[in-house]
Amino acid sequence: MRLEDMRRSDNVEDRRGFPLGRSGAGIGIGTVVLLVAGYFLGVSPSDLMNLIGTGGGATQDAAGAPQQGTTGRPLDPQGDFAAAVLGETEDVWTQYFKAAGQHYTAPTLVLFSGEVASACGAASAAAGPFYCPGDQKVYIDLDFFGQLAHEFGAPGDFARAYVLAHEVGHHVQNLLGLASAGARPGAQGSSVAIELQADCLAGVWAMHDQRIIEPGEVQQALAAAAAVGDDTLQRRTQGRVVPDTFTHGTAAQRQRWFERGFQGGRIESCDTQSVSQL
Repeated sequence: MRLEDMRRSDNVEDRRGFPLGRSGAGIGIGTVVLLVAGYFLGVSPSDLMNLIGTGGGATQDAAGAPQQGTTGRPLDPQGDFAAAVLGETEDVWTQYFKAAGQHYTAPTLVLFSGEVASACGAASAAAGPFYCPGDQKVYIDLDFFGQLAHEFGAPGDFARAYVLAHEVGHHVQNLLGLASAGARPGAQGSSVAIELQADCLAGVWAMHDQRIIEPGEVQQALAAAAAVGDDTLQRRTQGRVVPDTFTHGTAAQRQRWFERGFQGGRIESCDTQSVSQL
């Protein structure tokens, strides 16, 4: 990616090195265990927290004071990269919303290490990156990028950018009310529809930001999409595939919906009803 041409966002909250401490909701170790298990099954932390019914809040120190971390552009290479991708998503979606006569409110990116508390509850880094609609923040332990490259076999700058763009896609869904438009809550396939739509929205962003993409890098995003497909993850973690438990879509579906957004270049390309029908 052409990092030198990318604008860095200041909407970054760096909580790396901050202990989880106490949470206003009293999150227990059992919740963290469920979140870790959910990662291997492809369930997002926010979905699990909604099912568990647990609230949350900002990270707190031993005295109960909120810990918000430091704000602004990180100076380390990984943090700088994340701020650059976030800045690009802000620019693209701001212009897209403006053209449609709407206002885009950018999410905050929270960098953490190990575990974190959010408005959707507590989460372990093992749960992977996630978006919390309750506080409109994207959460990521940047060690995930190393896992993506070395354990999942999906290296490259644009593979990492796809991960962040997918989570920002959930934010776009939240702003527009798309996540609940095409499937009944709790219905089989509703989670898959929401996740595939976020993949499609990541593709829409990429189509509008091609000036920062080097030749061949779109394949990195497709490789990452395949690496985090439900069928791929289940084969890795349990040695068999159980379609009835899918929550994010197969490798082929995730690739197809990213490509759909990239080729169409519009939110309409990611029509929720079409996604829900799979």
